[in-house]
Amino acid sequence: MKELINSFLDYLSVERALAKNTILAYRQDLNIYLDFMIKRQIQALSKIDKNDIVEFMFSQKDSGVSPTSISRRLAAIRMFHRFLSRERILKTDPSILIDSPKLWKKVPDTLSLNEVEALISQPEVRNHQGARDKAILETLYATGMRVSESCDLKTNNVNLDIGFLRCIGKGNKERIIPLGKKAIHSIKRYLEFSRPHFLKNKSSEQLFISRSGAKLSRQSVWKLIKRYAKEAKIKKSIKVHTLRHSFATHLLERGADLRSVQEMLGHSNISTTQIYTHIDKERLKSIHKMFHPRP
Repeated sequence: MKELINSFLDYLSVERALAKNTILAYRQDLNIYLDFMIKRQIQALSKIDKNDIVEFMFSQKDSGVSPTSISRRLAAIRMFHRFLSRERILKTDPSILIDSPKLWKKVPDTLSLNEVEALISQPEVRNHQGARDKAILETLYATGMRVSESCDLKTNNVNLDIGFLRCIGKGNKERIIPLGKKAIHSIKRYLEFSRPHFLKNKSSEQLFISRSGAKLSRQSVWKLIKRYAKEAKIKKSIKVHTLRHSFATHLLERGADLRSVQEMLGHSNISTTQIYTHIDKERLKSIHKMFHPRP
């Protein structure tokens, strides 16, 4: 069975001209797949059926493998079996009727309103770094920007008079996002108090800068979020996009429509935004109870 993997990967390299890293990933995924089948005492590819592949996917899920990785492994398995069928090594393709595990997407971790307030209140705004950090946290929560997008934000992308910023997201796509009053106030304080202190006699087009006047890295912003979450005694696991997820969830909980949230988040596909609707079950129940003729 392992020899057939080599034949398949040679085909991908020569005929399909796939990248080396993609082929290495497929090799790893298929080795994991065949090791699972061997443990089930399946010694020939012709003995694998649809149920065996489904069992493999569920075993991956139970082992904590992410839905994205499971989907990638399923893609490798499908291509492998398709290749074997086309080369007439196998009579049938057992993977053809298996759906991608879209429903296994993990609902993002979010903070409650009280936890967001506790997090954002941690920076000491009377010192230069604290004022900057407060402005960063307020901006991230007010806009739902990705951390990397906030690091790329330039001063001329922000219009504090009308309360909007221009964000350049994935694929160099531009979107306009409103800023709330609290974020505007914190950014103004940072611009007047902290940024000139960090720049000294230098100049920079970046909005948020380090103490040495350089552009802030994504890792630096993530570290400051984790540090303030710890100081706020937040027990939840804090990820780099926790504030982004909280932004989307809190908007939907308060009645925002999905299309508007999609636009502000910069999602090209609304199905990506729909994952946040799984969190809002209580609101849906209350609406059903209020408006259904037989609650």
